[in-house]
Amino acid sequence: MNNPYLPIKTRIEKVIMETEDRNIKSFELSFINKEDEEKFQYLPGPFAEISIPGKGEAPFGIASSPTEKGVLKFSINRTGLFTEAIHSLEEGDIIGVRGPLGNNYPIEKFENKNVVIVSGGFAFTTLRSLTKYMIHEDNRSRFNNITVIYGARNPGLLLYKDELKEWGKRDDIDLNVTVDAKAPGWDGRVGFVPTVTKEVAPASEDSYVIVCGPPIMIKFTIPVLEELGFPPERIILSLEMRMKCGIGICGRCNIGEKYVCKDGPVFTLAQLNELPGEY
Repeated sequence: MNNPYLPIKTRIEKVIMETEDRNIKSFELSFINKEDEEKFQYLPGPFAEISIPGKGEAPFGIASSPTEKGVLKFSINRTGLFTEAIHSLEEGDIIGVRGPLGNNYPIEKFENKNVVIVSGGFAFTTLRSLTKYMIHEDNRSRFNNITVIYGARNPGLLLYKDELKEWGKRDDIDLNVTVDAKAPGWDGRVGFVPTVTKEVAPASEDSYVIVCGPPIMIKFTIPVLEELGFPPERIILSLEMRMKCGIGICGRCNIGEKYVCKDGPVFTLAQLNELPGEY
């Protein structure tokens, strides 16, 4: 791992407008120094701090997969002054990246198991990383059935639309994309993520489920998963929204005795059930 206090230099190679409301952009970064690239080792799940000199820094989940060599991808929602500054950047600009930080999804536990991914809206970033990793030709045989349930308020807010189309053509992944309400030109599923999860009813036996999305989506999805038979120790969640400094110094991400940035952001529901209910 790189020095967690020092940003490494990266160059913006590509900027992609993801959503029709123009509030989410994806940035594909390359490493300025080959040595930094070699040190930046991760599995799906961690985050990194992005910094702009004179503007500050903020944490974002890593959307790229380790199988995408030489590339770091972050999908950033424009919500304030710092993210506005990021959105104003262009291809060729130099920015800092501090990381990788936090833990990863427990890939080793998923091997020879069924894997279910449930996500909504902007939270699909690190789950894109996980999906890309699992369906890569070097890794697909390590996992059994892969089911993806992904939703957004409307079709224009779906991320990674081209990739979703490609995944939908594969016969080794059960992709279920849904929107909250009917929309012109949309012929896919309609319904909230918890409802679609219940309709799809993925098997809970020999399965792990990973959930990441808005709090309200998670609140109503967890009971559905429990009804389907998923035990708390096989329901995986990410609390990346609580990230601050990323290295356990500021203390703003703690829940009880846990620091989300050092002990997480990936936790099982069983672990979270033992913590104060503030998460």
